[in-house]
Amino acid sequence: MQDLFVYSIPMTTRFRGIAVREGVLLRGPAGWGEFCPFTEYDDDEAASWLAAAREAAEEGWPEPVRDRVPVNAIVPAVGPERAFELVRASGCSTAKVKVADHPDSAAEDLARVEAVRDALGPSGFVRVDANARWSVDEAVTAIRALDRAAGGLQYAEQPCPSIEELALVRRRVDVPIAADESIRRAEDPLKVAVAGAADVAILKVAPLGGVRRALAVAEACGLPCVVSSALETSVGMAAEIALAAALPQLEYACGLGTGALLTSDVVPDNTRLTPHEGYLPVLRVAPEPTARYAVAADPDRTTWWLDRAERVRGAARRYP
Repeated sequence: MQDLFVYSIPMTTRFRGIAVREGVLLRGPAGWGEFCPFTEYDDDEAASWLAAAREAAEEGWPEPVRDRVPVNAIVPAVGPERAFELVRASGCSTAKVKVADHPDSAAEDLARVEAVRDALGPSGFVRVDANARWSVDEAVTAIRALDRAAGGLQYAEQPCPSIEELALVRRRVDVPIAADESIRRAEDPLKVAVAGAADVAILKVAPLGGVRRALAVAEACGLPCVVSSALETSVGMAAEIALAAALPQLEYACGLGTGALLTSDVVPDNTRLTPHEGYLPVLRVAPEPTARYAVAADPDRTTWWLDRAERVRGAARRYP
């Protein structure tokens, strides 16, 4: 692999336990791609991320069927005042709220969700994401309480780790259930049977191996889909937008507002992919990362990431 660049960007707020986002940009004949699997992922799991980056750099993406995509505001595990501010400033009519950030978060989660409802008003949509932190019984109790606090949840995302647990929760609550990790971290996402366990499928380009493979997963699962980011820079975000733009149907706002969680980007501020009035534009190629040198990783982290990318190359061969 050539034309590689390693970036390191502090977060505005710790998110998924991450304070600094790092990854590799790679350039090919079709443009730029981004390889940024979370550090806890092993090389085999990271292979799909490299496949997605190479698709962007070497092949490009399928033709879009829309020129903009609706997005939700993203609310990390912050206090209610900050949650209110983030939603009001976003211009979005849908907000996804992180919950279950720590074992005793229930009271904080309820206050955060109530603040988000206040910020959106009665016509907005509130969704919550627990990142598979609950048991079945914990999920049922929490979802019912959060549904009341929100005045109605649009859906609850990945309350428990497994498909079997999601199915049990779904039978006991009135709130729709969305599957995320159960799909993207499955050994073969194309064969994951989610119809009885979820009402919505969350799709992310990088963990699924590229836009084309994610489209195949969308067709196979047969559920309404929400495209969500994997906390990429604007280079990687462009691929997520390309998936949302190519889906035959797009019934829900997408989780692609995470660019605001980065203190800076690899592109200039005037080309950052952040929502405007609740929408993101569709690009045919990733934006040029002309600001990348300002966020270059230090030599040790650069070596770590380049070594990781080289190791992962072999594991990526199973992704066409």
